[in-house]
Amino acid sequence: MSDEYENKSGYQAQSSETIQAQSSEAITGSGSGISPDMDYVRPSELPEQDLYHPHSFIEKWVFCQDAKVIGVQYFLTAVFTGVVGLILSWLMRLQLGFPGVAGFITAEHYYQFVTMHGMIMVVYFLTALFLGGFGNYLIPLMVGARDMVFPYVNMLSFWMFFVAVVVLMASFFVPGGPTGAGWTLYPPQTILEGTPGHGWGILLMLISLSLFVIGFTMGGLNYMITILQARTRGMTLMRMPLTVWGIFTATVLAMLAFPALLVSSIMMTLDKILGTSFFMPTILKAGEVLEYGGGSPILFQHLFWFFGHPEVYIVALPAFGIVSDLISVHARKNIFGYRMMVWAIVGIGALSFFVWAHHMYVSGMNPWFGFFFASTTLIIAVPTAMKVYNWILTLWRGNIRINTVMLWCLGFIVTFVNGGITGIFLGNVSVDVPLSDTYFVVAHFHMVMGIAPLMVIMGAIYHWFPLVAGKMLDEKLGKWHFWITFLGAYSIYFPMHYLGFIGVPRRYYEMYDSPYMTSGVGLNEFISTAAFIVGAAQLFLVFNIIKTMKTGKKAEQNPWKANSLEWYTSTVPPEHGNFGDRLPVVHRWPYDYNVPGAEEDYLPQTAAPSEVAHTEVEKT
Repeated sequence: MSDEYENKSGYQAQSSETIQAQSSEAITGSGSGISPDMDYVRPSELPEQDLYHPHSFIEKWVFCQDAKVIGVQYFLTAVFTGVVGLILSWLMRLQLGFPGVAGFITAEHYYQFVTMHGMIMVVYFLTALFLGGFGNYLIPLMVGARDMVFPYVNMLSFWMFFVAVVVLMASFFVPGGPTGAGWTLYPPQTILEGTPGHGWGILLMLISLSLFVIGFTMGGLNYMITILQARTRGMTLMRMPLTVWGIFTATVLAMLAFPALLVSSIMMTLDKILGTSFFMPTILKAGEVLEYGGGSPILFQHLFWFFGHPEVYIVALPAFGIVSDLISVHARKNIFGYRMMVWAIVGIGALSFFVWAHHMYVSGMNPWFGFFFASTTLIIAVPTAMKVYNWILTLWRGNIRINTVMLWCLGFIVTFVNGGITGIFLGNVSVDVPLSDTYFVVAHFHMVMGIAPLMVIMGAIYHWFPLVAGKMLDEKLGKWHFWITFLGAYSIYFPMHYLGFIGVPRRYYEMYDSPYMTSGVGLNEFISTAAFIVGAAQLFLVFNIIKTMKTGKKAEQNPWKANSLEWYTSTVPPEHGNFGDRLPVVHRWPYDYNVPGAEEDYLPQTAAPSEVAHTEVEKT
């Protein structure tokens, strides 16, 4: 073995006499013999990345180019927007459960709360947290890179997101308040007088969305190029953790879907400011024909949902990847059907662009059009179900640790299956039409798009907090947090299915004068009470973090005994540059747990073949 390789890899060459292990071919039964260069990994084709290290507080937190710090910035900003969204949901539930108790909540205010809650939670909280927060922090660490390939552009992407949040929050303070047209922003009512926030409110919303898309485009290019070009030696695509696969596929979806949102936002802005008619049909108002004419509101719906349904998977796919890794680590078992999981993620991403119109069954589309989208909706359920089977089979006969992280993962699987099954209902035209715009849709959407991803987020926080802060969160507080949130969430959304079946419409400010809805009055009070408790239960996590930072137990280098590269940095928490003087060299996938013949129940990705004598590992 050459000196050049010895110096680059950090592994000492050994003679054939001292190597007491089989080659990878012999291990898997495809060959035999011992080779002195069995640990050889092809040299890197790219030079070492030059990094700019910050020297002051301003450089570290304002002009920072460290992806980990940018990830934390994304995370904290997204959490702030999430808290705003939570408060808005409390105000909505206060009105629905106890009408008239809060006199300041008028019908106009209620519709503004609905609109801002929906948009904040879907775009500014979940998307930003998964892709901006977890994406920035984990991608370079998991693929063995020093940093993102374009650190400066990465910094700009966060500040663009920050400005987008500021512009959005400013809409609460302008004359007329924020837009109240519903989070889907359907024209023509969006920009017409009579709709709350039809002036400055809708303009600031559209400007904020445009800024968000521009900012994310910069970040998304970084993610894709880093994953494709900056992986460490030996890190093939099929050795990447499923977390990286989920974020990568979601990023590709976002790069293809967000332009539809950007274009529709710009076109609606022109309709509002210049009086164009992209989405505005001929409108008769008080006997007078307005200047608009020839536009198509349905065109906006198509553009919005061409973004809107891939957006579901932009949130879901990172969650799928993260939960796969968490289950594997805490069940001490290799992931079942890794390649199937990868192709299921890719397949879901591809199919997500062919199902958007199932949100538009009631728009008057051609029945054959509805048939096509109903069929694709049922088809996309197949790779999604495959992932559920793989999670269950990964758990099967695993050495499961029933800790806080695993509880959140199990809660996610149950919740996602429940939400997914109701989605199969709504994917069929004949079922969707009577249930459309009822609380059944609200229940389905929140189970699969709200609670399920939130459980993955919580599991990920408890799992990676030792990496970020160097301390272990309290298990007892974590379990209290889980059980109140889990049981409370089902107390909120299970009854909503019944409300939908009896015909209670969503987005109604008050509805108790209708005789057929009287059975829902007490149920709404129960739902609202549960919503207040679940929201307040998140303080368990806040208290846990504060308590841990003050008096918490210091974390070991690799407290969970995981295999992926983020736990094998030079320091914990990782410093800028992640891996010290030498980048790691990868020899295997990250899921070698409980390998027969191994001394420990885990084999790090950096463990060379010569180090795993007489073990039965998969060829990766």
